[in-house]
Amino acid sequence: MVQPIIWMPYCGPAPGPAELWAQWNLDPLLIVFLLLAAAVGWRSSRQPRFQKPPFAIAMTLAFALFVSPFCALTSALFLARTVHHLALTVVLAPMLAFAWPARRMAGGVAIWTLLHALTFWAWHAPAAYEAALSSTAAYWLMQASLLISALAMWCAIRSASVPAAIGSLLATMVQMGLLGALLTFTGTALYAPHYLATTRWGLTPLEDQQLAGLTMWAPGAGLYLAAALHLLSRWLLREQRSALAR
Repeated sequence: MVQPIIWMPYCGPAPGPAELWAQWNLDPLLIVFLLLAAAVGWRSSRQPRFQKPPFAIAMTLAFALFVSPFCALTSALFLARTVHHLALTVVLAPMLAFAWPARRMAGGVAIWTLLHALTFWAWHAPAAYEAALSSTAAYWLMQASLLISALAMWCAIRSASVPAAIGSLLATMVQMGLLGALLTFTGTALYAPHYLATTRWGLTPLEDQQLAGLTMWAPGAGLYLAAALHLLSRWLLREQRSALAR
């Protein structure tokens, strides 16, 4: 007789709505790591060019993603996992990148944009995703690789020329939108760890996946477009002021 697979992700078993708010992740190793990261930020705050607000936002978001009950919610819903990945790569990573002074990244912005895209797509392959929800080591490998590749990309964007930075953001927007569209229009639920958990939240596994795809496709890709437009507007304004000063 084949035994059913019991998914035991790092954030704990998938909760229902009634027990969600009791599911805080108080892993002592995680708490120590976050405290050490906060200490690094506190020491760096003595540097004249260190930006405290972005670092504070990043640390607050890290607490929300990994300690608060939202961590447990990602065990239940692929939609929550998608929001988690977007927050990690589109908010937390750039906040860390902008907390410290800009530095040139070896390899350049194109390489890091490609590496981050490959990392993002690889972890959304069903087999890799299932491994990450079956093993604590695989889970943290997923989180670390997504964060580090995104952080490197955002650092490279900061030190790149404006056209190259805009190109990186638009390329990431396109690949994010494409992955979101594939998840939205695929007629099969791909992620087995959520098969039994979504019904407690009033969703079928396919509906959960489609909502996640839409989230990745619209607001997820839209954040990169907004960043590209922000860079473009600042560049045009700077060029206009330079032309007027001549």
